Parts: sequence; structure tokens; C-alpha cells
Amino acid sequence: MFDRRQFVAGLAGTSLLAAPTVARAQAANWDLSTVWPDGNFHTINAKKFADEVKAATGGAVNITVKAGGQLGFKGPEHLRAVRDGLVPIADVLNIQQIGDEPILGAEGIPFLVGSVDELRIYHKHIRPVFERVVQNNNQKNLYIVPWPTQYLHLKVKADSLAGLAGQKVRCPDRGAQDMVNALGMTGVVIPWGETIPALASGAVQGVSTSAVSGVDGKFWEFLKYVYPTNHVWSCQMVNVNMDAWNKLPANHRASIEAVAKKLEPEFWATSVKADTDSLARLKQGGMEVVDIPAPMMADMRRRTASMVQDYIKRVPAAKGPIEAYLAEVKRS
Repeated sequence: MFDRRQFVAGLAGTSLLAAPTVARAQAANWDLSTVWPDGNFHTINAKKFADEVKAATGGAVNITVKAGGQLGFKGPEHLRAVRDGLVPIADVLNIQQIGDEPILGAEGIPFLVGSVDELRIYHKHIRPVFERVVQNNNQKNLYIVPWPTQYLHLKVKADSLAGLAGQKVRCPDRGAQDMVNALGMTGVVIPWGETIPALASGAVQGVSTSAVSGVDGKFWEFLKYVYPTNHVWSCQMVNVNMDAWNKLPANHRASIEAVAKKLEPEFWATSVKADTDSLARLKQGGMEVVDIPAPMMADMRRRTASMVQDYIKRVPAAKGPIEAYLAEVKRS
């Protein structure tokens, strides 16, 4: 039989054993899925975010960035993966989710947004819509960071669209594909993870993407020319599953939101710098930046002019934000 001292000692031992168990239950260990490699600025951003979240929550929320598609999810699968709790948090490319939520392609309308400054204005109107859509998919957006300006990376040099006719060009989404087709080329939607094999095999002769991705893919090994068309925009959205989010105590949720709010402007600045640095690296690798003749650029805009209204017809939810944005930038 236990005497009183044994009973008290037993209670103390039980308490000591239980304390770490409680601490572990309160901690959150999240893997953040991204298709981008370790050197990509979005991945670097995500790692900085993870470090600051850990510090702000006193180590209670630990985010491990799994780069390069380590967790097995392709870019277009990320919205669903977070929604269904297959991964607690992910870096989601908005324009690749249009199969589930067409409104997330609203930045991919050709030549609608001409600069980062115009994108900031557009986000005043479109971001609340994005956030509601994300919430409807059982997740919360923590921060959004744009990709830099977009380019056409091609094998051939031309001073008119006629010279590019028939070129097969990899596109990240349906919007870019429609634009490439309208310009007389052939757009092929291919996830990033399959782009380099497509270039290597000759399945495509060009890529519509940023200079940053061009560096990631070492495009100078396959392509020769960079056309600064600045045709579409897209953003990475870091979203967390709502079930995982709601398990956190309120003070940790507030700390994470504060970190995201603080870092997002820095991450936007990083995006601008990444474009400048990456374009320089492409040139260093041997690629030539083409000075697009004014008539050629005018032809691009003319051929894609109807795509704004076409998009609004397909996605009526975009009408209000697009019209508000155009009014603010004084364009019809």
C-alpha cells in the first residue's frame, strides 16, 4: 500500500510528466508548402516570415518552409490542399487557382495593370474580394506579395508579331494562354515544375513568366531573348488553414497577423529588387533584352483589348473592382 509520502511524491511526478505534454499540445508545428526553390525571393520571404513568427510567439508556432515542391503538391493544387487540411499553410500562386476560383485570375488580364504603383491601387479594390474567396475555402490569407513584371522569354528575335507566329509558349494560367494565343503564338498551360523539362524536350520554345523564374530555371541554357512586355501580374498568397489557425490562442494569432502586416511592405520592395537583379543575371547568362518597337507593342495591346470585358463576362464578381480601379487611374 502507498503511504501519504508516496502518494504526494506520485502526484508531483505526475505533474512533472504532464507539464511537457501540455506545452507540446499548445505548440503548432506547420510545414509551409511552396513549389519555388530555396533561392527564390518568395521562398526567402517565407523563411523570414517563419523566423519572425517563431520569435513573436515565443517558439509556440514553428513554421518549416518546404521548398521546391517537397511535399508533393503542384502549384494549382495549393488552394485545395490548404482548404482540405492536407497542408496547414502554403504559398499559393493566385492565378493558378482559377479552376477552383476564377476571380483569383483578376490580375492576369493582359495590360490592365502597367506598374507596381498601379498594382497597389488595384489591390485596394480587388484584395478584399480575394480575401473573401480564400475565407470561403476554409483558409485565411496572411500576406500577399506580387511577382515582378512579366516577360516573354523566347528563342527567336522579331520586331513584329508576325515574326513570332506559331511559337509554342509555356503559360502559368488560362489568362496568359489566352493572351499568347491572341498574339498569334500558341500558349500551353504548364505548371512550373514541368516547365524546364518542356523546354529541354522542345515541347515549348518560350516561357511567359518573370525574370526571377527565368533565373530559377537558368533560361540562358535554352532561350536567347527577353521581351519586356509587362503583360500580366500575379501574386503569391500565404494562406493558413482555418482549422489550424483557430487552434492557436488569440494572442498568437494576433502576433502572427502583426508580423505579416509588418513584413508585407518589405516583401513588396524585395519583389521590385528581385526583378532588377534577375534581369541582370539573365543578361549575364547571355540573354538579350529586346527593345520592343512601339508599333509591335501597340499591336499587342490592340489584339488583347477585348480581354478585359471578356473576363468580366466570365467572372462578374470582377466588374466592380476593375471599374473602380480604372476610374481611380483615370482609364476607361
